[in-house]
Amino acid sequence: MNNDGLLSQLTTNEKVLVNSEVQSKGKSTVLAYILAIFLGVFGAHRFYMGKTGSGVAMLLITILTLGFGMIITGIWDIVDLFLIPGWIKESNAVVERSAAERILNDPQRLARDI
Repeated sequence: MNNDGLLSQLTTNEKVLVNSEVQSKGKSTVLAYILAIFLGVFGAHRFYMGKTGSGVAMLLITILTLGFGMIITGIWDIVDLFLIPGWIKESNAVVERSAAERILNDPQRLARDI
């Protein structure tokens, strides 16, 4: 998702506001990796990323098989380690787009520009 068109319409101060919103509401790569490494077989990183359905699947596979399912969820977790950067980028782009659109659609913005 490319937000360059929206961001080019913003002033420098508005871009700073967008960046601060991404920092506060966006997802953290470090946290996602920590969750994946230490609690990945339980799907914790997927819950954090908003992928609740597959997070529940990982959790149930691990718990209902009395831990033997960790072989499956462990492999799944290793694959996820390579997918996390894309998920973070996509999630933060959504936050960035939402913040930029909110600023651009603000009626008071027009009054400030005049």
